[in-house]
Amino acid sequence: MKEKVSLWRLFLVFSKIGAFTIGGGYAMIPIIEREMKRRGWIPEEELPDIVALSQSAPGLLAVNISIFAGYRLRGVKGSVAATLGSILPSFVIILLIAMVFTAFKDNAIVQRVFLGIRPAVIALIAVPMLNMARRSNKTWWAWLISALALAGVAFLGISPIWILLVTLVLAVSFVYYKERRAR
Repeated sequence: MKEKVSLWRLFLVFSKIGAFTIGGGYAMIPIIEREMKRRGWIPEEELPDIVALSQSAPGLLAVNISIFAGYRLRGVKGSVAATLGSILPSFVIILLIAMVFTAFKDNAIVQRVFLGIRPAVIALIAVPMLNMARRSNKTWWAWLISALALAGVAFLGISPIWILLVTLVLAVSFVYYKERRAR
């Protein structure tokens, strides 16, 4: 980061992200990544860490990413600017839709438009997850754990909390075993 990013610029970039993202926080990830990389604001290797921190913090993913990225760039003021930028367009758009949608919610064309948007939103969510997996999973066993976790949650209905707890216990046990064996 060579130059200090202005708060106004930070607000505008996150407003653009918030205004043109359909599908919520996960759909914002590729756009946020592209904007951060293009401007050289945050190194590419830090983006998965920001996403991971944002997922583990309570609250909305998009807001948390905005908070962490804004803080990384300009401290508390940057967090406020980025967060306001990311939520204000959505707030205004939802407010306008709520005011107008009740008159058109039963319209067949409107219903088909929303049905047509769904597959695109799924792709917008899936692509950043696959990209993060490719960057993070460097070994066969990391891919195996990811696949088992996905299958457990998606197909078997296992709570992600249990998967995280089991993975944590297994990881700690494995490290403990390796350290004892090395002695």
